[in-house]
Amino acid sequence: MNCPMKIVVLSILALVLACVGVCAADVTPANIPAASFSLIPPVVAARLPEQSKSKEALAIIKAADAGLKQTPRAVPRVHTEGTLPHTGLWDTSQEAEKDWALMLDLAFAFRLTGERRYLDAEDRLLNAWLDVYKLSYNPIDETKMDQIILAYDLVAQSLPQSTRAKMNPFLSAMAAGYLDRIDKKLAAHKEDRANWQSHRIKLIVLAAYAVGDEALIARAEKAFRRQVSVNIHADGEVDDFAKRDALHYVTYDLDPLCVAAIAAKSHGHDWFHGPAAAPSLALAVDWLTPFALGEKKHEEFVHSKVGFDAARARAGVKGFSGTWDPSHSIGLYQSASVLDPKYAAIEAQVIKNTGGNDRGWLTLLIKAGL
Repeated sequence: MNCPMKIVVLSILALVLACVGVCAADVTPANIPAASFSLIPPVVAARLPEQSKSKEALAIIKAADAGLKQTPRAVPRVHTEGTLPHTGLWDTSQEAEKDWALMLDLAFAFRLTGERRYLDAEDRLLNAWLDVYKLSYNPIDETKMDQIILAYDLVAQSLPQSTRAKMNPFLSAMAAGYLDRIDKKLAAHKEDRANWQSHRIKLIVLAAYAVGDEALIARAEKAFRRQVSVNIHADGEVDDFAKRDALHYVTYDLDPLCVAAIAAKSHGHDWFHGPAAAPSLALAVDWLTPFALGEKKHEEFVHSKVGFDAARARAGVKGFSGTWDPSHSIGLYQSASVLDPKYAAIEAQVIKNTGGNDRGWLTLLIKAGL
């Protein structure tokens, strides 16, 4: 080959190699958008195997093992809101919802151990529910579906594409449907300011972040901030306490909002604290603290304005009469500790005082750097 021809060939070869290099660079992990997630960042999930021998991990794996061969208990609808035990769909719903907790256990077990059997069981249960369940948009009935969304954080990228193709539209419909109902009530001047709204917002925020829809996320934040402004009074007391005269509903109001705030924090936003002169989620948690530490006592539901509270007390439903048990605030303070480290000491003191337990799955995430 003469010299000019050789130079041309080498030049073409260099150009081809350069092109290949550029194309390869375009598909490196650094240039691929990170997978959407609701609350558990991929970097935190990746650290979970480091905790596989902890007591929390072993307990979760044991629960997952017990449910590996569980026949799906999926139903088209669950309904416990406003019903007494053993009436209506209460029993069926309570049984069916065990699948939701099991899905979270299976997802953690898969990430802790890497064993495929947990993922396969997860996929089977998730598909069973996606095939039959119809969103009711009753946030009290569906609030525990946060367990399914958190489980999806842990396994989404390992599930078959066919499962993801069902789950993502389901989550989008959940977020958009709940938001549309909030907007409709607001337009009709029938806004819900109580615990129902807090549970709606938790599901909205988790679902919106899980699908990575910026428009839904923006609407979710707006709904969250409005709920804080109308539900929490200037002194930190929540609207439900004034109506129900029960600390039961204080934690029931604040805990879902804290979960939503953790999701926002995982995406780089502080929804927990607020301006000094304005109501904030932190202010409401602080309001509860003297009761949680046992410095103040409260007799539950004595002056409730809601008749069903008295009906549940007469039926002997636990927690609807008598002195409030501070152990019921442990989960709230554990969530708050993710949002502000100062609450970890309060949670520890409540556990010491009451002998209660925290949430093992959240402990794992905290240890993994949540």
